[in-house]
Amino acid sequence: MKKLTKLLSVAVLAFTLFSCSDDEKKERTIAEVAQRSPNLSILVEALVKTGLAETFDSPGAYTVFAPTNDKFEAFLAANGFASLDDVPVDVLTEVLKNHVIAGEFYSDDISTGYVKTLAVGGASNSNTLSMYINVTNDGVIINGGSANGGGTVTAYDIKASNGVIHVVDGVLGLPTVVNHAIANPSFSTLVAALTFNPSSGFASTLSGTASSPFTVFAPTNDAFGAFLAETGFSGLGAIPANVLESTLKYHVVTGANVLSTSLTNGQSVSTFAGQNFTINISGTSASITDANNRVSGIIATDVQCSNGVIHVINKVLLPSLN
Repeated sequence: MKKLTKLLSVAVLAFTLFSCSDDEKKERTIAEVAQRSPNLSILVEALVKTGLAETFDSPGAYTVFAPTNDKFEAFLAANGFASLDDVPVDVLTEVLKNHVIAGEFYSDDISTGYVKTLAVGGASNSNTLSMYINVTNDGVIINGGSANGGGTVTAYDIKASNGVIHVVDGVLGLPTVVNHAIANPSFSTLVAALTFNPSSGFASTLSGTASSPFTVFAPTNDAFGAFLAETGFSGLGAIPANVLESTLKYHVVTGANVLSTSLTNGQSVSTFAGQNFTINISGTSASITDANNRVSGIIATDVQCSNGVIHVINKVLLPSLN
């Protein structure tokens, strides 16, 4: 856990959202605190429209990442909505829930990693959407920042009786598989591979809903480094285009949001490449045996995206290239 400096607390005070004392703020709910800030009026309007204002005016413990009015206006314009009234209520509801995690997490509690939001995407009714938080020297970045449909925290630790508010510089969209891959620096080589040959359209496919939901077994940067050393390729550019595309597709299952609880020992998994691999379960450990009898460990599971789910693996899977 990375401790944030006193400067952040000063930034919160300088933000001048509220004129009341800390003791007074503790007595107000999240909804009431937001209502007192002119800069959060569109957020309040959205909460009222979706019926969520009542939720955040009730007892509980929530952490809310709150976009200011100008960020909401930018979000509406970018998505072709003239006003908040034009956004379908069901869509707006999930977007708002995507800004909320259960429990109270103040600045000193925030650390790099995945957390679960309250939002439900189109891929799963049971596994709520994941949020990737990256604590850096430049601040707390959510889902890769505003350029990736996320945001950066600009004010921290606004207290309420039922939780805490942090202000963000963007409306947090429902992240796709590609959004989540971009958000996590550990997947930078995977992102480079997905976008290396734009004519393949593979990155666009994993950003959309055709053939979705997707289950993606995502190799880390270290896994790609080991793969290049193993195969003798000097870099992504040295891999023949057909080999790279087949290899990437071998990590993807189409038409299924397969959660870790559905993986079984000996299970044969059919992939987008038209070849299978085998799941191995031993106690609490899971791994994959690929077409070349190479074994990759599954080291993190169930990163839920709006159009699929990601499981993290520590070795690149290699299909049969014959």
